[in-house]
Amino acid sequence: MTIQHHVSDELLLAYASGSLAEGWSIAVATHLALCPTCRRRLDFMEHAGGEMLEMACDEVVDDTSWNAMKARIEATEAADPAIDSTKAPPRAASSKDVVIPEPLRSYLGGDLAALKWKALGRGAYHIPIATADGESMVRLLKIPAGKPVPEHSHGGRELTLVLRGSFRDGDALFRRGDLEEADETLQHQPIATPDEDCVCLAVTDAPLKFRSRLLRLIQPMLGI
Repeated sequence: MTIQHHVSDELLLAYASGSLAEGWSIAVATHLALCPTCRRRLDFMEHAGGEMLEMACDEVVDDTSWNAMKARIEATEAADPAIDSTKAPPRAASSKDVVIPEPLRSYLGGDLAALKWKALGRGAYHIPIATADGESMVRLLKIPAGKPVPEHSHGGRELTLVLRGSFRDGDALFRRGDLEEADETLQHQPIATPDEDCVCLAVTDAPLKFRSRLLRLIQPMLGI
């Protein structure tokens, strides 16, 4: 498994600092369970953050600090051949039969075979996941093989993490472990690849904005 689409530096830094809300943290933590490269990036950020705290003083930190840290991360990744997803060690979940890694599995109460899906229509299913952050909406989605998600834009941020199967969004292919970040500037229609159903974790902070008038009418009933 070679992961091509990783969590952004900004989002990973917020996770490392503990400032990320629960729903977003679930997505990032689950991606980290599947992605050795991002676990190394997280380790580096936490180590660098510890060094910065030790050297902290009363000086006002200027706006270039984050850019300097980002440059150090990129330089470290370029210089260290170990930070290469093609040479990375196995993912945290050792069993090949495990589809949903921790911490997501604990939220769902089991792995994929044990889940009870709710129909969304047109062969799609979902499982809402409760959180206490009052900010995010988290759900597991199952999109039929070869079928598109209805075209939509966003009222805020959306994270989509692939757990099984794959989908295409424009020219980009997202497979197991890949994380797509979207915002209000993006209107798209992801399509599950035809080989198998695509199972994804989706996190949003606002309802989707569907292009279809019919979907907009029934959206409150669907809860998406």
